[in-house]
Amino acid sequence: MTGTERDVEDFIAAVRGQTVPSLLDRNASEHAERPALTGAPDADGNAVTLTWAELRERSAEFSEGLVALGLEPGDRLLTMMSSRLEHWITDYGAQHARAIPCTAYATLSTDQIGYVAAHSAAPIVVLEGRAEIERWQPVLGDLPELRHVVVVEEADAVVAGEAAHGKQFLPFSAVLAIGRERLASNPSVFEQRWRQIRPEDPVGMMYTSGTTGDPKGVVLSHLNVLYEAAVVDGITTIEDFPETIAYLPLAHIAERELSLYGSVLKVAHVHLCPDPRQVAGALGRVHPGGLFGVPRVWEKLAAGVQGLLAMAEPAQREEFERAHALTLEAFELQTAGKQVPEDLAEAVAEADRKVLAPVRAMLGMDRITRATSGAAPISVETLRFLHGLGVPLMEVWGMSETSGAATCCTPEANRVGTVGRPIPGVDLKLGDDGEVFVRGPILLSGYLQPDGTVVSPLDADGWLATGDVGTLDADGFLTITDRKKELIITSGGKNIAPTLIESHLTTHPAVGFATAIGDRRPYVTALIVLDPDVVPADATHSPETRAAVDRAVANANAKLSRVEQVKKYTILDGPWTPDTGEVTPKLSLRRRVITERYAQVIDDMYAQIEEEEGQAEADKT
Repeated sequence: MTGTERDVEDFIAAVRGQTVPSLLDRNASEHAERPALTGAPDADGNAVTLTWAELRERSAEFSEGLVALGLEPGDRLLTMMSSRLEHWITDYGAQHARAIPCTAYATLSTDQIGYVAAHSAAPIVVLEGRAEIERWQPVLGDLPELRHVVVVEEADAVVAGEAAHGKQFLPFSAVLAIGRERLASNPSVFEQRWRQIRPEDPVGMMYTSGTTGDPKGVVLSHLNVLYEAAVVDGITTIEDFPETIAYLPLAHIAERELSLYGSVLKVAHVHLCPDPRQVAGALGRVHPGGLFGVPRVWEKLAAGVQGLLAMAEPAQREEFERAHALTLEAFELQTAGKQVPEDLAEAVAEADRKVLAPVRAMLGMDRITRATSGAAPISVETLRFLHGLGVPLMEVWGMSETSGAATCCTPEANRVGTVGRPIPGVDLKLGDDGEVFVRGPILLSGYLQPDGTVVSPLDADGWLATGDVGTLDADGFLTITDRKKELIITSGGKNIAPTLIESHLTTHPAVGFATAIGDRRPYVTALIVLDPDVVPADATHSPETRAAVDRAVANANAKLSRVEQVKKYTILDGPWTPDTGEVTPKLSLRRRVITERYAQVIDDMYAQIEEEEGQAEADKT
């Protein structure tokens, strides 16, 4: 089937010939004094804001500084830092140098840092401070291509010019100063360089895990990300000069698309929130017109409202529940394509004015007209609760390889439980086994190869096999039902390869089988079956065995990023054999059988985690 053709040519025209640097140049010229970026508030509530003119000037300076350090067109530049002004300056600066910027997740282990740094062959990395330096230090000697380490936190920076493992360490400010001097002496060189960038050239790269656990470098073009931004603008009707919040890591495609690329197209004012746990406070300050969230964010917002309701007076609670029920009734009629009776519409409007709107205003969500959820499935219960609150939450589906959303629900076509229809210009089809294939201008240029080439995974007809399995209803709405590739997607939207975790666990001789659990859950846990040749059945639950498994988990966690680490495990009675059903004749895990058979055990583990966290919180207070 084909995505709606509405305004496809308009979307293409909106970005024809454009690149992110050309739009940044436009903004600095036509909207010079408008705010572009506001950093996180300090302890006194003060925050630094850069206008579009200032942001472009800093980006130009850093770009020239990078070129002076030897960054060449096509080189990769790795960044590891939180959402702060310097992160945007770094990314835009690398783009202007015609290099390929890439943000690495701050949670990567040292081993994973070594893999990504070696694979990218980045000659320059930009790190936030001491914590990042310490995690990079053990692998610096194994990275011959890496020449310079730029450090943002001046107090943590190695003295300028000092070397470690043959790498030169430089403060961020020193690179800016070098670039500033170059710009002052010959500004035309900078202008000539970025104006050579073409829409089909790389704009950035993201590393994403495959089923083997080896990250893949997804390379996107300016055309990819700007077409996506134009479509999102067109189908959700983003207001001019929108206020937005950037709280997800820039290693996440959603944040890169919305805050690095879409913001330039729409001349947005982006407010930075380095700690995703503080997004509720940022909502209260900014009152944005739109918000993208992974399911965990929406679940926490819904839980916060429900917690307030639990403490409210009975009369207030009943008033909210009536307003919520009315709003939900009207919403369900609309999504079913039915007319909302006039008396119900009037009752909903009155209930919203008196009851629901004040609640949304308190949450900082009173201006939201675009609320989207993606990166992992969200529960229908959460969707319904937020719709009843008057928050028009819509699901989207996509991946790094599709520059963000490939399908989405819209205000005019929102079907709960589905991820919507293909966005304009995108084609979608299902394979014989239900695998979802997509085609269109949002698809990646290709995967970075170890030799620096970029190889496309598309077939001869331009289709990308996504690895997700789904169904299409009669109206063309897609529902994702499963994944061919063995990936866990946590409720926080993190993609995790379970085989990587399991391989680390089973390196311990006592562990026969290990199954990583965490799909749609906030943390990773594990089910462990011991090797009967190493641990006798009567010793399965002995203190000595428990200590041995504790060591196995600790050793595995040391090699994993924070989001991959096992938070709790349960030792099961074994053995697992093809006859018992948990494994195949080739001894591969039957994941669906395992999760269904041990559903209660799994639920109990997560209940224990919640109980322990609640107790820890109570102890603090």
